[in-house]
Amino acid sequence: MSKFVLKKSPIKPLKIDYAKELNAEQLAVVQNGDGPVLVLAGAGSGKTRTIVYRVAWLLEHGVSPNRILLVTFTNKAAKEMLVRVQELLGDVPSPIWGGTFHHVANRILRKYAKLVGRTSNFSILDEEDSRSLVAACLSDLNIDTRQKRFPSASVVQHLISFVRNTQADLAEIVAGKLPNSNHAADQIKEIAKRYEARKQKQNSMDFDDLLVLFLKLLTDHAEARKRLQEQFQYVLVDEFQDTNALQGQIVKNLADKHGNLLVVGDDAQSIYAFRGADINNILEFPKNFPQTKEFKLQTNYRSVPEVLNVANAVIAYNVEQYQKVLKPNRSGGERPKLAPCRDENQEAAYIAQRVLEFQATGMKLAEIAVLVRAVSHTQAIEFELAKREIPYLVRGGLRFFERAHIKDVVSHLKILANPNDEVAWLRALGLQVGVGPKTATEVFLRLQEKNIGVKELAKVNFTELVDRRANRGIEIFQKTLRLMLVAGYKDKKTGETVFAPQDLIRIIATSDYVDYLRSQYPNADERLQDLEQLALFAGKYKSLNSFLADVSLQEAFSAGAAVSAENDDALILSTVHQAKGLEWEAVFVPRLTEGGFPNARALDEPMGIEEERRLFYVAVTRAKTWLTLTYPLLLNPAGSMILTRPSRFIEEVPESQLDRVEIEEEAFGEWDGTERIIQI
Repeated sequence: MSKFVLKKSPIKPLKIDYAKELNAEQLAVVQNGDGPVLVLAGAGSGKTRTIVYRVAWLLEHGVSPNRILLVTFTNKAAKEMLVRVQELLGDVPSPIWGGTFHHVANRILRKYAKLVGRTSNFSILDEEDSRSLVAACLSDLNIDTRQKRFPSASVVQHLISFVRNTQADLAEIVAGKLPNSNHAADQIKEIAKRYEARKQKQNSMDFDDLLVLFLKLLTDHAEARKRLQEQFQYVLVDEFQDTNALQGQIVKNLADKHGNLLVVGDDAQSIYAFRGADINNILEFPKNFPQTKEFKLQTNYRSVPEVLNVANAVIAYNVEQYQKVLKPNRSGGERPKLAPCRDENQEAAYIAQRVLEFQATGMKLAEIAVLVRAVSHTQAIEFELAKREIPYLVRGGLRFFERAHIKDVVSHLKILANPNDEVAWLRALGLQVGVGPKTATEVFLRLQEKNIGVKELAKVNFTELVDRRANRGIEIFQKTLRLMLVAGYKDKKTGETVFAPQDLIRIIATSDYVDYLRSQYPNADERLQDLEQLALFAGKYKSLNSFLADVSLQEAFSAGAAVSAENDDALILSTVHQAKGLEWEAVFVPRLTEGGFPNARALDEPMGIEEERRLFYVAVTRAKTWLTLTYPLLLNPAGSMILTRPSRFIEEVPESQLDRVEIEEEAFGEWDGTERIIQI
């Protein structure tokens, strides 16, 4: 008998020199990513590069592409990663599974649709479609949101979505988000029930169904679960700190057989709790997966050391977190500037002048960002930018004076300034319960027939002008209007009635209009903050007409800035939430006061301060080279000047790490009507 020795296939040389392409931290992840792995990737640490090379490593070591699942938070991110993998390796024989949770769920549910009560050609409802279907359910129950302050279809849809993603109790969420609408909880439950029935009947799914039914498939159907678990030998999840309860369970189910689950995230950048993100998914990952290997990516390639010093100092105050310290790869740089300003107008002037100074050095405006905690903090800055003709783009939102709620309030003011303003009357009346366009027009025309002026408005009985169905709404409007009229005072010189615009705005902002906002918009609290900011802005005006004129001119300025911004270089004005994942050469973070940043509401919420601190950390780590922190010393809420307290986040930074700026207004030579800021 002869023997034959079967030789092993020669090992193919790797196409990529991983040790050369990656730093030691990244290489450790790429080479040791089997089993449950938690990668804590600090800001600017090259997490995308690490994920790309990990996928390439798996492919080079014989893992079939269709057995790899890469989940990201945007389809664009997944596509870019997979393109980079292909660039590294050349042609990949079959496609890797990659995309958002919703994208992956859609692909899988098309195959298993019958198991979850659909057919494979199901439709996907976008947010507008979902609102329309909820509106139809409201109509089924004869709920007219115009006749009473019942939550709008948009608010109801948002509540249903939040509850499904967080798996929270609907009654508790309604009580927390709509304290004046507790009576509506039972009806909203019925609407949710009808909404689900309609979707199933018409063979459609909304975005939440993609996740809910995907999880249902995995938990209720053993054969499908077994096939999917067998298929996905390796599961990789990016931005794991932003996953919600549903997504966390989906991932756990998919990776249960092979156990090769690699999640990448940064608990210090978990800032989306308001959307339902659950930071416990990342904080408790080692508890949920006992054999977890932890890796830290702490080398930052974005920012100069001086910027990282600030970020590290502040985030260290959080308790519920993994300890990390960002280490700079760059050198050089200068200490971030801290500029206390007299008030928000001087703060805006300082920022605008510094922007122009950066531009004069050759820096593009697009390399400069002003990052605010809330959209309500942009008004003074927008006004100053427009005045100085600095083009700017508002990332992810409308300019301040273009926002619907600002226009609503201004319409009330315009009525007192000019009772013949038809547009103002139609807008203000249209906000009232039971008043539609036809009724609003009829009221205006009857007032015109009577030739009503400002003095006569208080004497008009508006309920006589409308149908009984609109009586309640008109009575409330009349009460608000009379409060505004009473707030006027006689000018001693002219004898004319004068209205202080700030007083009028605050009357409206404490009227039934608050209930209107809460019933119509999921982000009502942010809109109320905008109204307070509008009142602050109005505080410097004694004349209603001059205020309204400047508001109109501001709209014109902004429109011009918008046109310029689309075609040319433009500064970025953004909330911190909208800025996550981005970077700029120079970053300004204004309104760093207690109650401003951190936000006042966070002070009363469990773990609210920790999330606010993470948000500040995100803002700071957007800056590559120059960081400027500012705050106003004075504000005038409720019409009285108060001294602010600097944000605790400023106090958490050692004084030696900040360059304190003293601001003066130029007071020598012939004054040309403008303010200049001198840095000392």
